[in-house]
Amino acid sequence: MSIEITAAVLAQSGDHARPYADSPPLAVKALTLADPKPGELLVRIDAAGICHSDLSVINGDRPRPMPMALGHEAAATIVALGNPDDKHFAVGDQVVLVFLPSCGECVACASGEGYLCPNAAAANGRGELMHGGSRLSEGAVTVHHHLGVSAFATHAVIDRRSAVKVDRDIPSETAALFGCAVLTGVGAVMNTAQVRPGESVLVYGLGGVGLAALLGALAAGAQPVTAIDPSPEKRALALELGAAMAVAPDEADTLPKTDVVIETVGKAVVLAAAYGAARRGGRVVTVGLPNPSEKLEISALSLVADGKTLTGSYMGSSIPSRDIPRYVALWRAGRLPVERLLTSISPLSEINGLMDKLASGAAIRQVVKP
Repeated sequence: MSIEITAAVLAQSGDHARPYADSPPLAVKALTLADPKPGELLVRIDAAGICHSDLSVINGDRPRPMPMALGHEAAATIVALGNPDDKHFAVGDQVVLVFLPSCGECVACASGEGYLCPNAAAANGRGELMHGGSRLSEGAVTVHHHLGVSAFATHAVIDRRSAVKVDRDIPSETAALFGCAVLTGVGAVMNTAQVRPGESVLVYGLGGVGLAALLGALAAGAQPVTAIDPSPEKRALALELGAAMAVAPDEADTLPKTDVVIETVGKAVVLAAAYGAARRGGRVVTVGLPNPSEKLEISALSLVADGKTLTGSYMGSSIPSRDIPRYVALWRAGRLPVERLLTSISPLSEINGLMDKLASGAAIRQVVKP
């Protein structure tokens, strides 16, 4: 059995002229979606956020097998269960979709580091689900899954380990942001950096992940929290959210050295600047995804002489089933106003123009409702 869905499909990456609205890289078209296998869920996509990780597949920074149905940050409603006797999920549940499931069996998963699961990473790299293969097709052509989700669509089949159940009273456009922006940004602060109350935090880049990191730092009790971004509008929002200071990149040298620096831009030159902004003994956490060809140049001596720590953070070092409920609880308490990151809500048909706004830095988190 199968159903027909509508999805935004990328046929090839890396050679699309901007503006994308005029040379659309994404084609919104009909696809066939196979039924879920045991251990999988069929979901209706209610809201999907647009992230730089989607854009990086379009522009070739993150090579992926083509064709691919994009989208990886979403809230959805369960329509059917691959296991009819599933004791945890039920038809009608609202779930947040997560871009990296975990197998639960490897050394990383057994060590509490499911965000480093090699089996999930390999499946994502192949554009497949954890149980193997794709559930998407266009005629005889296989269409690959993006990060196990492919959320720019009316429906998706996902591994059940890619879903975290949340209460239905959370608006879908808000719930969607917990799956990537919040999980990555807040997790980088609370899990990877383990920011303590009273520590100073500097955030490089004020996109969805960067502003989520800023909110996470404030929720963790950091003081002061400072931000760097070229956009005056984003700096103004950072100040409204509670940042003590928000400056343009050319003003970065005026800032004091910081206990913890969070880099979210995904450029090696910015990461080098972030490393330089940390005090002696400071901690630098990077969540950005630069082009694989970029190389980082820092003083090797400073790692020892200055006692600094440089750490990568994938998915905010998060355990989604543990952390998403925690972050939702902080949101309910008013300490993580995630809805302030939402720039717009649009139909899926506008996806290419929305990618233009993301690429230009004019948007924080845009959401599409298929």
